[in-house]
Amino acid sequence: MMFLINSNKMFFIFILFFSTLISISSNSWLGCWIGLEINLLSFIPLISKSNNLLNSEASLKYFLTQSIASINFLISIILLMIFMKNFEINYIFSILINSSLLMKMGSVPFHFWFPNIMEGLSWINCFILMTWQKISPMIILSYYLNNKFIMLMTLFNVIIGALGGFNQLSLRKLLAFSSINNLGWLLMSLMISENLWLIYMILYSFMISIMCNLFYMLNIFYLNQMYNFNVNYIIKIFIMINLLSLGGLPPFIGFFPKWIIINFLLNFNLFIISFIFIMMSLIMLFLYIRIIYSSFMFFNFKMKWFKIFIKNKLIIIINIFNFISLLGMILSTMFFF
Repeated sequence: MMFLINSNKMFFIFILFFSTLISISSNSWLGCWIGLEINLLSFIPLISKSNNLLNSEASLKYFLTQSIASINFLISIILLMIFMKNFEINYIFSILINSSLLMKMGSVPFHFWFPNIMEGLSWINCFILMTWQKISPMIILSYYLNNKFIMLMTLFNVIIGALGGFNQLSLRKLLAFSSINNLGWLLMSLMISENLWLIYMILYSFMISIMCNLFYMLNIFYLNQMYNFNVNYIIKIFIMINLLSLGGLPPFIGFFPKWIIINFLLNFNLFIISFIFIMMSLIMLFLYIRIIYSSFMFFNFKMKWFKIFIKNKLIIIINIFNFISLLGMILSTMFFF
């Protein structure tokens, strides 16, 4: 796919997949911790390349932050087991465990490592980091939620994810802040219902996979590459559809899970929180439209020797995905209601 599949990478992808299943299906805190550790040790060989300094730096930063989060998690669960009967201290431990898991998934206020590491990764590794690597911490978090603390963190995630995307020239950093913003929505959906979280996670992964695939095929990493972006308009329209879907614009599939979450928030009379969520989505849409505008409107050089060849099979797959993204809202409303 996006990298040459060799036996080593297949092995580590296999372990990455099963380590998440270990931590999800474990019935003890220590089992969850072991699953997270195996997950960390299988992801690092996938992102590190000895001949690339940025990759090596990213893998080292990732290892350090994740190991600090793991140590915090381990100490918290050991103390929790010791002081299990004292319910007053229990509240503090719930915050400690929640914090270490938030650090694992790159949530605010432990988000500083996330855009920096994204900057040093290839597009496929960015996709894994933004989607798969969030699954096990979030499911473990759902076992021991501290509602007030997580509610505060969702708001900070949504706000900082939207505001952090300003004056970013790197598309990977922009998608990292978009991921932080969506993490706020994911945490909110997790507080409402695990089924809703699953719907949001699947749709978010679907949209991010298309974006990462398109940027990988076109070999685009920075915003200024969009100015002299010399491909046919169909691919530009594909990028536009998926970015608007990611922002949550109504006709597209990305609006559907956000709409459900806003409905729930309004049912619970959380009007201020839903207002903040909607406002920050508008800011994210502005950031996405800025990317699209630069690729559509700016003058681009037509160089005859500069051609981008994309395999027909990939175009067919992307066409199908875009059709789902475009008509997904109609299909999903027919399916669910």
